[in-house]
Amino acid sequence: MAVVFQWLVRITAALIVLGVIGVGMVYYLAARSLPNYDTTVRVPAISAPVEIVRDNANVPHIFGETDADVFHGLGFAHAQDRLWQMMMLRRTAQGRLSEVFGTATVDIDSFVRRLDLYRLSVESVAAQDAATTAALTAYAAGVNARLDQINAEALGRGAPEMFLFSTPLAPWRPADSLAIAKLMGLQLSGHLTEEVLRARISLALEDDARLADILPDTPGAGIASLPAYAQLVPGAAPSHAAAAEPPTHPLSPFKTRGFAGASNAWAAAASRSASGGTLLANDPHLGFSAPAIWYLARLELRTGGVIGGSIPGLPLILTGRSDRLGWGLTTAYVDDQDVMIEELNPDNPEEYRTPDGFKAFDSRASIIEIKGADPITLTLRWSDNGPVLPGSFRNLGTITPPGHVAALAWTVLSPNDTSVSGGLGIMQAQTVAEAITASEAHIAPAQNLTLVDRGSIAMKTVGAIPRRDANHQSQGRMPALGWRPENRWQGRMPYTSNPGFVSPIGGILGNTNNKTVDRPFPNHVSFHWGDTQRVQRWKRLMQAREVHTRDSFIEAQLDTVSFTARSLLPLIGAELWFTGEAAPDGTAERQRQRALALLAEWNGEMNEHWPEPLIYAAWLRALQDRMARDDLGPLADALTHVEPLFIERAFRDVDGAAVWCDVRQSAPVETCADMARLSLDDALVWIAENWGTQLESLRWGDAHQATHDHAVLGEVPILRYFVNIRQSTSGGDNTLQRGLTRGTGPDPFENVHGAGYRGVYDFADPNSSVFVISTGQSGHFLSRHYDDLAQLWRRGEYIPMSLDEGLARAAAVGITRLEPLQ
Repeated sequence: MAVVFQWLVRITAALIVLGVIGVGMVYYLAARSLPNYDTTVRVPAISAPVEIVRDNANVPHIFGETDADVFHGLGFAHAQDRLWQMMMLRRTAQGRLSEVFGTATVDIDSFVRRLDLYRLSVESVAAQDAATTAALTAYAAGVNARLDQINAEALGRGAPEMFLFSTPLAPWRPADSLAIAKLMGLQLSGHLTEEVLRARISLALEDDARLADILPDTPGAGIASLPAYAQLVPGAAPSHAAAAEPPTHPLSPFKTRGFAGASNAWAAAASRSASGGTLLANDPHLGFSAPAIWYLARLELRTGGVIGGSIPGLPLILTGRSDRLGWGLTTAYVDDQDVMIEELNPDNPEEYRTPDGFKAFDSRASIIEIKGADPITLTLRWSDNGPVLPGSFRNLGTITPPGHVAALAWTVLSPNDTSVSGGLGIMQAQTVAEAITASEAHIAPAQNLTLVDRGSIAMKTVGAIPRRDANHQSQGRMPALGWRPENRWQGRMPYTSNPGFVSPIGGILGNTNNKTVDRPFPNHVSFHWGDTQRVQRWKRLMQAREVHTRDSFIEAQLDTVSFTARSLLPLIGAELWFTGEAAPDGTAERQRQRALALLAEWNGEMNEHWPEPLIYAAWLRALQDRMARDDLGPLADALTHVEPLFIERAFRDVDGAAVWCDVRQSAPVETCADMARLSLDDALVWIAENWGTQLESLRWGDAHQATHDHAVLGEVPILRYFVNIRQSTSGGDNTLQRGLTRGTGPDPFENVHGAGYRGVYDFADPNSSVFVISTGQSGHFLSRHYDDLAQLWRRGEYIPMSLDEGLARAAAVGITRLEPLQ
C-alpha cells in the first residue's frame, strides 16, 4: 500500500510540474507578443525618424517630419496594441471570418458578401483626394512595418489570439481602412430594421391606426397618414412568427433593433462659458467589447497637433481636438436606407421588373472558404436599387410576396465613398467654417458633427441624404415597390440643405440623437429618430445654469437621472400609490406595497447602489410585454426595449391607445391600471427568482454590469475571467450616462452599449481638456494597459488630453523610434 501511495504522490507531483511548465510555456509564448514600447525599429517608407512617445496612460504621441511619416507611426502604434482587433475588423468587412472560425460565422460572411462592402472599398480608393491617398498609403505601410517586425523578431505572431487561430496575415492595404469605415456604417444603420418591423406589425394588426401607438412618431409636426403595408405591397401575408435574430456571434456587425448607434454631444459659446472659452463634450455610444473599439492618440501634423479618439484600422481622429478646433460626433439617424421589393420575371428568375420592363440582375459568384468544411458558392445579385438580400436577413422573407425579392438602397454602398477624405479634412481644419466645408466629402454613415473653435460653435449634419420623390408610396417608412419610378432614389440632396446650426443666439447647442429638424417629406431627413428622452434631461441641465464650465459639462455627461422614470412612474402608478389596507407579510400584495413605497420616494436616479432602478426597469419591461403580446404574439419579442411614448400614449388614451391595455383574449375589459398592477406583480416575481425577495437589498449595478467581453475568447472557460472586463454601472437606457441594456435573454439589464469614449474640451485652456475610454489602450490581456482605464471610466474620471509635448515625454512609459531603412 505504501508503494502505491508513493507512486500516486510521484504521479501527482509530475502532473503538477507538467502543468506548471505548460502554463509557463503558454505565458511565455503569449508574452512574446507584448510590445516593447522603448525600442528602435528600422522601417521602410518613411522619410525621417518618427517618435511614438507613450504617456503614462499608454496614449501614443506621434511626431514626424511629414504628415505621411506621422500616419505611418499611427499605423505602427495601432498594430502594436490592437493587431488582432484590426485583423478581425478587416476579415468581417471582407466576409472572410469563416476561414478562421468555420461554420459558426458563415451567415455573417454570407450577408456581408451580399452587401459587397470590400469591393466598393477597393473602388473607393481612387475617389480619395491626394492628401488622403498619401495618408492611407503611409498608414498601411506603418501597419506592415509592424508585421515585418513581428516576423523578423518572432514576436509571438503579434497577439496571443494568433496562436489559437493560426492564419496567414496579409499585408494591410488602403482599401482595408476604407472597408472598416464602411463596416462602421453597417453598425450605425438601423432604418432597414425599422422598415421591416413596421411592415410586419402593420400586417399583424387588425386596426392599422394602432401602428402609431406601438411605433410612435417623434413628437413634432403631424405626418400624413400612410396606407397599410398590405396596400403598398399586395400579396404580403401577415406573420406572427417570432422575429429571427441577426447572427449572434460576437463578431457580427449586424446589430439588433435599438443598437444602431447613439451618442451625446453639446457645446457652449464663450458667452455661456464661465472661463470665456468655448466648450465641447462628446461621448459616442457603441457596443462594448474588450478591448474597446476606441483608441486614444495624438498626431503632430503640419497643420498642428490633434488628439482624441481613433478606431484601429483608420488613419483618423474621429472625435477630438486640435489647438484651435474641437469636433464631436452623434448618429444623425438620417433615413439613408430603403428596402425595395423587386418583382421577378415569372419566365426568368434572373430578371426583375424595372420602369422600362424586365432587366437581368448584375450577378457574379463569390466563394466562401470555411475552416473544416467544404466551401460554399454564393450568387451575388444587384438590381438598379442595390444588392438583393436573402429572405432570412432581418426577416425580409416575412414581408416579401411570392415571386419577389428584396433589394437594399443605401448610401454606404457607394463606389465613390470619400468619407475618409472628409474626416482628414476636419482634422486639418482650423475653424468651424473650414470643418463644415471639408465635411461635404463625408458620405456615410450620416453624423451630426458638433464643432467649436476659439470663437464660435456649430452643428452640421454630414453625410449623403437620399433625394426621394414627393409621391414616394411609403415615404421610405416601409418597403416599397422597386419598379415604381416614384419609389426610386433620385440622387442625393444638396449638402447645403443638410440641417445646420451656427452660433445660435442662446449660445448652447447639442444632440442626443433627438429630432433636429421638423420638415415635411421629402425634405424631412428622417421619420425615425434615436432619442425622445435623454434630450429632455439635457435641456434641463443646460438651462439650469447661466454659464457652464468644463466640470458642469462633465457632470451632465455623467448624469444618471432618468427623465423617463420621472415622467412615467406617476402616470402608471396613479391608481396604485398608497391604496388599500396594509397586506400581510409574505403575500404578493405586501411585496407590491413595499415596491411602490420605495418607488414613491425615489428621485429617478439610476444609481448602481440602489434597488429602485431595478424595480422600475423590470416593471416597465413587464408592462410593455403584457400590453403588446396580446395583439402581436411572438412578434412582440422584437420589441426588446421599452418605448416610453407607447406607454404614455396608452395611459393617457391618446387617440384611443388605451385599447392596448385590454386583453383581447379575456372576457373582462382590463384598464391600464389593471395592466400596471399585474405587470408589477410579474416584475416582482421575476426579481424574486433572479435576485431575491429582499427588495431593499437589491442593487441595480448587479443587474446592470457593463459587459466588455472579448469577442472570441469571452466565453472560453477560465480564460474568460482574464479577458472579460465586467463593471457595476449606473445609468440606463434613457439617461445621459447611457448604459443601453441587452433587452433579451436571462440577463436583460446587462449594460452592453454605451459611451466607450468620453471627452470634454475647454478652449479657454485647451490643455485642461480631458478624455477617457472604457477599457485600456492595449488589446493584449497580459498588458497592464488592457484594463487600466476601465475603473477610471466606471467612476466617471478622466485623463489629461494635452498637446504639451513636454508633459507627454516627462511621464512616458516608453518611446518607440522608427528610423528609415537605408
